[in-house]
Amino acid sequence: MTVQYSVTGAGAESIAASIEAGISDGLLAPGSALPPIRELAGRLAVNPNTVAAAYRLLRDRGAVETAGRRGTRIRDRPATTPRSLRGLTVPAGVRDLSTGNPNPALLPIAGARLSPPVTPVLYGQPPVSPELADHARAALEADGVAAEHLAVTSGALDAIERVLAAHLRPGDRVAVEDPGWANLLDLLGALGLVVEPVGGDDDGPLVADLARALRRGVRAVVVTSRAQNPSGGAMSAQRAAALRAVLAETGNDVLLIEDDHCAGVAGVALHPLAGVVRDWAFVRSVAKAYGPDLRLALLAGDRRTIERVHGRQRLGPGWVSHLLQDVVVGMWRDRKATRLVADAEAVYTDRRTRLCAALADRGLACRGRSGLNVWIPVPDESAAITRLFAAGWAAAPGSRFRIGSPPGIRLTISDLAAAEIGPLADAIADSLGGTGTVSV
Repeated sequence: MTVQYSVTGAGAESIAASIEAGISDGLLAPGSALPPIRELAGRLAVNPNTVAAAYRLLRDRGAVETAGRRGTRIRDRPATTPRSLRGLTVPAGVRDLSTGNPNPALLPIAGARLSPPVTPVLYGQPPVSPELADHARAALEADGVAAEHLAVTSGALDAIERVLAAHLRPGDRVAVEDPGWANLLDLLGALGLVVEPVGGDDDGPLVADLARALRRGVRAVVVTSRAQNPSGGAMSAQRAAALRAVLAETGNDVLLIEDDHCAGVAGVALHPLAGVVRDWAFVRSVAKAYGPDLRLALLAGDRRTIERVHGRQRLGPGWVSHLLQDVVVGMWRDRKATRLVADAEAVYTDRRTRLCAALADRGLACRGRSGLNVWIPVPDESAAITRLFAAGWAAAPGSRFRIGSPPGIRLTISDLAAAEIGPLADAIADSLGGTGTVSV
């Protein structure tokens, strides 16, 4: 049904601002159709090109989507309202396992003593510290990722955004995992890109789903190497080989972006896809292993992609501070920090494995082969979340992460104590076992 909200404005920007205000005020509901361009132009007494420009602005900002014959509609989750910030109000006394954060006590930055001598870096000097580049190349190439061409960005999402912007235009289709990283889904909406969902399991994206997405004409594919958020999946060697074969058949007509955000604490080996197509990027963040406040990610890729990223950085932030790069290199070289990262990986693996085993003992399905999160399929997310709240536990609702995949909830195990695993598994079993009051 076409919305009845009274859009105002005489120029493209003011018309777009009026529609955004309606979205923010809840007067334009998700899925509502905006008036056809000529109809709205007649109401506002403006040229149809002005309304078309306003709709393009809204699409570029991720507020609306073009649905073919169904016209222009308000997005289900406008990018101006990030899904990762929606809900949850966790009641006092409830154990919060919904955040997706690493355990602060297991981050080496907490005990680091950082006082290196500072060498000034001036305009025109290389954006990547030579020390960081040397260490990064050695680490990436040991994992099978070509690292001749490198960039440094302010975190994984910054890297992904810059690579997408270097190759795609609004309206292009992008294959992403479903369920997938909430911030990535919001980013794609903000860039005006169209999402094509790809299902997955514990061994990574499903080959048949990726093949279908490629047949549908996606311009880019974004996958998670391991510690997939929210499901904890990780690409096995066999799955990676099958995915590489499917991608190789595209004839280099697709951009591949691979996200290794949990390197160091993922708990499984890396089986990369990097380099199988002409245009590719491999992103490795330090946030989960060393601390989210270290806003740094390594970006390896083909020469053209990395050159485009460097060029765009020069017109914006210039480079990621060498002071921050030096801190990261110091952490990589520090033996105590290395031991702490290894200890964190062991703790996360133990908690994740034991929780999945406890759930299996209670007859419940669970996904979580790597990383910080466990995904539990549920018939009704709202009922499961509410019952867990009542039992003193908070989980993240799967709706934040899903496109069309079945319901589920995400639990973050990073600071889950061993003694809590049994009671938590009991609470989850109870939350899924009750039928509640029958409604008629």
